[in-house]
Amino acid sequence: MTLPATPVDVLLVEDDPGDELMTREAFEDNKIGNTLHVVRDGEEALDFLYKRGEHTGAPRPDLILLDLNLPKYDGRQVLERIKSDPELSHIPVVVLTTSAAEEDILRSYKLHANAYVTKPVDLEQFIAAVRQIDDFFVQVVRLPGRTTL
Repeated sequence: MTLPATPVDVLLVEDDPGDELMTREAFEDNKIGNTLHVVRDGEEALDFLYKRGEHTGAPRPDLILLDLNLPKYDGRQVLERIKSDPELSHIPVVVLTTSAAEEDILRSYKLHANAYVTKPVDLEQFIAAVRQIDDFFVQVVRLPGRTTL
């Protein structure tokens, strides 16, 4: 596998501190050299993406890991906003959530999510899932504006 020429900015939209910690651990354990930015609710995610408030200097993420069940704006609303904005719609969004409900899966894909992953409860499986997301979206596919070595 080829590595990205430059580190990739990943935006994690996650309100659960435990899931955030497991995601960080997966990045560290996998020696992922990407930058993980974390926001805790849908409103903060939109502030980050639109560079508002304390996020005025935020980079444009190359990949978004989005939980569905968030305070303020839920993940469905955030996903709809991202995919309906021509400036943001090209960013791959992976829904990473506890919901295995068929209606959530279907709605996420109708809103143009790039992938839907149900969070495993087991720590090792969770870390493996995050590694697989990284391997696929960062190592395998070509992201807009990114070149490989």
